[in-house]
Order: sequence, then structure tokens, then C-alpha cells
Amino acid sequence: MNAVNYVLPLSIVFGMVVTYFGMIKSNELISMYASSISKRALVRPFFITSLGITLVYIGLNFTEFAYAYEYSSNLKKYNRISTSSEDLFLKHNNQYIYFKKLDPLKQVAYDVTIFEVDNVDLTKVIRASVASFIQNHWILEKVSIIHKPRITSLDDDGYHTESIDKLQTMENFKPKIMDNVYQSEYTLSISDGIDALRFFDAQGVNTSKIKATLFYQLFFPFFAPFLIVILYYKAPAMGRYFNMALIASSFAFITLVVWSGLFLLSRLAANGVVFAEIAILLPILFLLFIAAYFYSKH
Repeated sequence: MNAVNYVLPLSIVFGMVVTYFGMIKSNELISMYASSISKRALVRPFFITSLGITLVYIGLNFTEFAYAYEYSSNLKKYNRISTSSEDLFLKHNNQYIYFKKLDPLKQVAYDVTIFEVDNVDLTKVIRASVASFIQNHWILEKVSIIHKPRITSLDDDGYHTESIDKLQTMENFKPKIMDNVYQSEYTLSISDGIDALRFFDAQGVNTSKIKATLFYQLFFPFFAPFLIVILYYKAPAMGRYFNMALIASSFAFITLVVWSGLFLLSRLAANGVVFAEIAILLPILFLLFIAAYFYSKH
């Protein structure tokens, strides 16, 4: 499944090239033109089919499909899908959270300590043996809370402790987001990536890598249907006056060059060298405008 990320867009374009030149070889294409079928009418099935497959692929990236590489690596290394992260220390609003152990697949954390602060003053320390992520909240169990009030005189009460069975806290702080940030990996699904973008943007954290991953998953696959339209209008209508093997090879070469160039730009965006809007979105829009120009011109 991980290979689909690289193979599918190329396969879509190569499938169009093979089909088109097969129609030329069997004289089907020229027969359709002779029957007054326009180029626009013939390019639509190619475009609609490739666009439909692309949209299905993007839809899959909203699911656990996006974690195929991570799961396969874990299976090879540890004989299980999920691995536990240890010693995580993260910030959430006015809280600093420490997890001794986190299982992102089960959405369970162990030995949790939360430090609540007011500006630079520590106000509360919350400890729990187990915490579970349920309905966008962390539910802490067997909780011990140490209250540290601000002392202004000798008559003020000092710190005190309390114990409660359960405590709800840390809204929308998803385990998968925490695990990937800890590992410096951004293999997030689109839905988790959107949540991470909103969350870390509110925390004032640099979100360029997360944005690059989202743009790659949402916009990069569209290069296939747009490139199909461009190649279609540049392909010959018959093979009598052209070296078809050379033209087909040129189309394959152009496809690989465009794909590799876009992939390189996406890696630069993921490393924070180039803005994702410039490296990923702008080239896809450029292909869209070229495809629209050829379609309207003919």
C-alpha cells in the first residue's frame, strides 16, 4: 500500500499513453475522428477516469491507509502494528505534559504528569497512572492533584493535595499527533493533519512540515489527470508520419521528469526550504492552467 503513493499517479498517466497509442496502432483513433467525434469528446473519458481514481486515492488518505508505511515498518521490526513511544514531554496551552509511555494505536498513556502554569508560576501538578483518549478528551484515572497557590503572606494556605478517580482534560490533543511530532515524522492522515495544523498553529508552533504533508496528499496526485490532458493534445492522430516508439518514449520521459520534479519540490517543502504553497500548490495550478488552455483552444 505504501508503494501506491508513488506508483499510482505514474500508472494513471502511463495507462493513458498505452491506451492512446494502442488506439492509434489499431486505427481506432483516426476512425473516431473520421466519424466526427471531437478531441474534446475523446479526452473526457481519460480525464474523468483518472480524476475519479485520484479522488478515491485522496479519500483513502483520510483513513488509516496513510499510515501503511509506518505499520509495515513496525510489523517488520517489532512484529506488531503499533509501537509505544516513551518519555514524551509536550506543551498544550498552559500545560506541560509528560508521558512515560504512549501507545498511539490503543490511544492509551501510562504514568502521566501534567504541570499547569500561570505565566511563569507553577500552579498545579496532576499525576495519573493511566490516561485514555475518549471522544476528543484525555480521561485520567486514579488522579493525584497537588495545588500550589500563590503565597502573598504568612497567613495564606500552603499547597494541598487531593485524589479523584477520573479527570477530563487536554481537548483535541490526539495521540497520533503527539506520537508523530515526538518522532519528528509527519506521516499523518489528512484528517489528523488538519487537526494537527489547527492545534499547533494555535500553540504558535511552526507548522510548515505539516502543511507540506497536507498539500502533498491533497494536491500532488492531481498532476496525473492534468498531465493526461496536456499529453493528449500533443500526441499525433495517426502513426503514418511519426516514429511512434520515439514519441511514446518521450511521453514516458516527460511524465517521469514532471513527477520527479514535483516530488523533489515536495521534499524541499517538507524540510522547510520552500513554502508548500510555492513548491506544491503553484506547480499543480500551473499544470491545470496549461491543460485548461489546450482544452479551450481545441
